[in-house]
Amino acid sequence: MSSQPTHTAQPQLTRLIRFRQAIYSCFLRAADVLFEIVDALLLSPHLPSFPELSCTPLFRRQWYSLYEGLQDGQIDQPKLLETFLAYLPQTPRPLLVGDHTAWPRCQARTLEDRSFLHQPTPIKGQKPITIGHSYSTLGVVALSALSLDHRKDSWLLPLLHERIKSSETPSEKAAQQLKSVCKQIKQRPLALYDSEYGSGVFVNLTADIDSDLWFRLRPNRKLRRRAASYCGKGRPAIHGPVFRFSDHTTWGEAVEEWEFLDPKLGRVRVERWNDLHFEDAPKREITLFGIERMDARGTRRDPKVVWLGYCGIALPSDSREWREYLSRFIIEHWYRFIKQSLHWTKPRLSTPQQMELWSGLVVVAYWQLWLARGVVEDSPRPWQKAQSELTPGRVHQAMGGVLASIGTPARCPKPRGKSGGWPRGRVRSKRVRYKVVKKQTQKAARSNKQAEEKDDLPP
Repeated sequence: MSSQPTHTAQPQLTRLIRFRQAIYSCFLRAADVLFEIVDALLLSPHLPSFPELSCTPLFRRQWYSLYEGLQDGQIDQPKLLETFLAYLPQTPRPLLVGDHTAWPRCQARTLEDRSFLHQPTPIKGQKPITIGHSYSTLGVVALSALSLDHRKDSWLLPLLHERIKSSETPSEKAAQQLKSVCKQIKQRPLALYDSEYGSGVFVNLTADIDSDLWFRLRPNRKLRRRAASYCGKGRPAIHGPVFRFSDHTTWGEAVEEWEFLDPKLGRVRVERWNDLHFEDAPKREITLFGIERMDARGTRRDPKVVWLGYCGIALPSDSREWREYLSRFIIEHWYRFIKQSLHWTKPRLSTPQQMELWSGLVVVAYWQLWLARGVVEDSPRPWQKAQSELTPGRVHQAMGGVLASIGTPARCPKPRGKSGGWPRGRVRSKRVRYKVVKKQTQKAARSNKQAEEKDDLPP
């Protein structure tokens, strides 16, 4: 069964071919092997091990070329971002989603710049931490995912997928990515972030960025109201009364309140408060929304109110504009897909640079899946139902026929003979072992600095 009408397949196929040629020009070094790695990845929904990518028909080189390509290859990242932006669907207002995830490398003692990271675990009593690298992602929600029927589609178009160094924080990296993307987008976008970014630090970092923000706030946080007018004595007040989420007596009367029946969430009650701010970001005003599902009794969400903050030029005027935040969860599906189907965390690479290059190839492969969604034939497994709107997994299953028909811009490999091997008498040295970087909070860093200064004082 075809996913799109026949008369639209040829233009979409031509668009996919042009995209592949544009991507090939973004590879500065080892372009042929990098491109064939991407094609091999598109043909491998199930991959027992990383070297088995070389067994796919489209990879015409030996297995060790996988590692050599990731060692020698190089991508023009600014040009790659321009290519992604050129193929974005036209929308009145881009909807950006940002988040970060961990690539666990617990046993890789020779891998540089590892740190302790948060990673959810289903085992009770276990600490949700791991050791490895963290990657920050900023993507655009596809147009078909913006409808109110909520998540019939699960396509996220990643623009940036970059490693967070141990010297950076997720908020700093997210603000940097948002700033670089907003400079190249004509319309003012709306960016969606999780509760980790609902802080005064992130709000301050994005103050000079031409973008509106939706972010979730943890239920144990507090905000401050606008300070009263100056009475003429003493220092002018910066903060007003406290708005504590866990204490309803500090809420006061909401500016607006709505209650309506949502087709997916049931009865919903929404309250709005204006003129709030974080204590460490008094110059950026926040519009606060409290969303409560009235029919969620007897569930784990029963006593909870979901708090959403909005920073932007125009205040939301509609009672249902907060539903745009529901599109944020698409990035969670994207992380699951690249880890399970595109095998993002499968290879055990030895340097951060190789891991960053491999991450870029995974993003390129995902973009080709999205561009091919209208030209592939749905080929479900015997236990699967047919789909009219193909998901990323279904397109991945059927990519073999498309790649066989459009060919590849990569050149054939040239035989170079056998390697001379390891020179006789050359000493083999052990690889350097690196310690895990332990990040400190600002309070701990200040206390350690004060202790060092005290030790340096003369007796």
